[in-house]
Amino acid sequence: MAMCFIIGIAVVLYIGYRIYQHFFPTPDIDARGKYVLISGCDTGFGHGLAIELDKQGFNVFAGVYLQDNIISLQNQLSSKATVFQLDITNQDDIDAAFELVNQKTKFLHALVNNAGISAGYMIDWTSVDTMRKVMDVNHFGHVAVTKKFLPLLIAKRGSRVVNICSAAGYLAAAGMSSYSASKYALESFSDCLRREMFHWGLKVSIIEPGYMRTPIIEGLVKPYPQFLTSLPNDVQERWGEEYLKGWHTKMGQNPLRKIADDPLKVVRALQHAVMNTVPHIRYRPGWQSSLMLFPISMLPAWIADPLLRKLFKSTLVPASIRNQLKD
Repeated sequence: MAMCFIIGIAVVLYIGYRIYQHFFPTPDIDARGKYVLISGCDTGFGHGLAIELDKQGFNVFAGVYLQDNIISLQNQLSSKATVFQLDITNQDDIDAAFELVNQKTKFLHALVNNAGISAGYMIDWTSVDTMRKVMDVNHFGHVAVTKKFLPLLIAKRGSRVVNICSAAGYLAAAGMSSYSASKYALESFSDCLRREMFHWGLKVSIIEPGYMRTPIIEGLVKPYPQFLTSLPNDVQERWGEEYLKGWHTKMGQNPLRKIADDPLKVVRALQHAVMNTVPHIRYRPGWQSSLMLFPISMLPAWIADPLLRKLFKSTLVPASIRNQLKD
C-alpha cells in the first residue's frame, strides 16, 4: 500500500512538472555569434537541423559524408554556413574539420553527433566486420569527434553536446544486435561525458527516437536475393530457406516501420537541445519511443521478452531445430 502511494505521488508530481513546463517553458539563447557543428548532414535529421539552425541565426558547420552533397546543401543555407566533407571514421577528416572551425571561432556552442548507419541482422547471420563497421560509425566516430572538439566546447560554460541515439539504445530487439550495441555504447558514453564534465558546465543531451520516416529505414531490408547471398552457406543450412524467407517478409512488414513517425519531431527535439537555456538530458520524440518502447524497456525481462516476440511474432521454426525434434 505504501509503495502504491509513493508511486502515485511520483506520477502526480511528474505530470504536474510537465504541465508547468508546457505553460512556462524555459527561454532560448541568443543565436547571434554562436557556432554549431553537425555531422551527417547529407539527409535526414542532420540535414533538417542544419537548415533550421541556419534560419535561427546560428553559424552552422555542416559535415556531409558525400562530396556531391556539399553544393546542394550549401545552396539551401545562408552565406554564414560552412558545408564540408566529413567522414567521422577518418581522423584526417576530423583534424581538418577542427582546423576549419578553429580558424573561425575559439568557442563552439554545440556539437551535434548525428551521423549513423544501420547494417546487419541476427547475430548468427552478421559478420564481425559488419559489426565493427557499425560500431566505428555510430560510436567510435562520435567519440573521436567529441574528444577532438572538447577544448572548444569547454572554453565557455553553457556549451553542449547532443548525441543522436535511438530507442534501440535502451531496448534491444532480435535482429538489431549491431545497431543496438552501437547505440547502447553511445548512451553510456554520453552519460559518462555529462558526469565527468560537470565542473565545466558542459550540457549533454541524448535523443532517443523510434522508427522515423528517414532514408535510413528504407535500406533496412534489402531485396531477398541480395539478403540471401550475404549469408554464409552454413547459416543458410542451419536456419533453412523457409525460416529466412519468412523472417525477411516479416521484417518488410514491420508494423513500427510501416507507421514510422514524422522526422520533424526529432529535428524539433534537436533544436531545443541546441537552443534552450535548460536542455533536457534525454528526449524521446514521437509516440513509439515515449509511449511504447520505453515503457517496455522498464519491464522485467521475463515480461519484455514475450512482448517483443509477440510484436514480431513468427510461427516459423529454424531448420536445424526441426531436425533436432525429428531425432
